[in-house]
Amino acid sequence: MDNLKEQLKNCTKCPLHLTRNNVVISDGSINADIMLIGEAPGADEDKTGIPFVGRAGKLLNEFLAKAGIKRENDLYIANTVKCRPPGNRKPTKEEKIACGDNLKKQINMVKPKVIILCGATAMESFIFDKKLTISKARGQVFNYDEDKNIKLVPIFHPSYLLRQHSNAEGSPRDLMLKDLKMVKELVNSCKKTT
Repeated sequence: MDNLKEQLKNCTKCPLHLTRNNVVISDGSINADIMLIGEAPGADEDKTGIPFVGRAGKLLNEFLAKAGIKRENDLYIANTVKCRPPGNRKPTKEEKIACGDNLKKQINMVKPKVIILCGATAMESFIFDKKLTISKARGQVFNYDEDKNIKLVPIFHPSYLLRQHSNAEGSPRDLMLKDLKMVKELVNSCKKTT
């Protein structure tokens, strides 16, 4: 992991390196059973070098805690790209491809049982059905690597939930909590079968 971090700090594979302050590599435990993959660093992440530390990250932490997932022990967090796109725009396909090998290396090092795909951009990097929206995909379990029994679970991005305040049954916040609880149960069932 140290070698990868050193490589990423000096990465110039795409134009995002020209405007970054920090390369945002990861947070959490490399021994985690759950890996969360987000879209891209935002302004707060670019300042600190740590993923999910802004308002959306704080909301994510609340949902993780409610689901019984400890960010520092149970989770390894990365993004589809390691540098902030200007103006917080969505990363381009080319930028995601340039960073794709690094993300695969992280997955191979962590060896998670479940990968949470946080938001549509992360989902589109792993599930290639163009008709599948995040609203339709969330709540489902997909295969990432059948040989290693790694599962994919798409969830809403917490930045979307910042605009959704209801906790009523069936609301995006309610569904997010249910999805994270499902992830916890999925990991526990994987532990029992291995």
